[in-house]
Amino acid sequence: MDRQDLIAAPRRLDTPRLRLEAPRVEHAAAFVDSLLRTLPALRFVGWGQQARDLAWSEQFCRRGAELFDTGECVIFNAFHRDSGAYVGRVDLHSFDFEAPRGEVGYVVDEAHAGQGLMREAVLAVMALGFSLGLARIQALSDARNTRALVFAERLGLQREGLLKGYERDAQGALCDMVMFAALAPRHPMPGG
Repeated sequence: MDRQDLIAAPRRLDTPRLRLEAPRVEHAAAFVDSLLRTLPALRFVGWGQQARDLAWSEQFCRRGAELFDTGECVIFNAFHRDSGAYVGRVDLHSFDFEAPRGEVGYVVDEAHAGQGLMREAVLAVMALGFSLGLARIQALSDARNTRALVFAERLGLQREGLLKGYERDAQGALCDMVMFAALAPRHPMPGG
């Protein structure tokens, strides 16, 4: 697996209830509306610390498209197939092509939390990652973010351990992170 595999990845995925699309500037209004609605729940997300406007969202979507086009990240905005409503964002990033591994990230629109839609979206993106050649997909969550910890386990990710003082949180303080991971079906988890 290499960057060319990511560049060649599909820009749209369909699941039973969702349409996942690579970021486009046309997504900006739905994205910023979701951000403003979800802001109180984004305390662990760096870009979710303040209200943003449409111009910022347009640039954020353009940058996401560029990252996908250059193979830096695989990013999808998820929309409900029936209503067209924005559901959330899922990405694969921080690739190590030698391993090969990447990290999954996700943010749900609060209006759609608890419906299983983000789980459906994340599992589809993880399946894509494995089909592109990833042997491991990991997720890092702030140890204080109990909602994210529970969600990672519901995705079927295995909790691997606590990383003390691993990185700075969105407010700039050092924080502990919990590592979760899943291996591609052809690479079963040791001891699992």
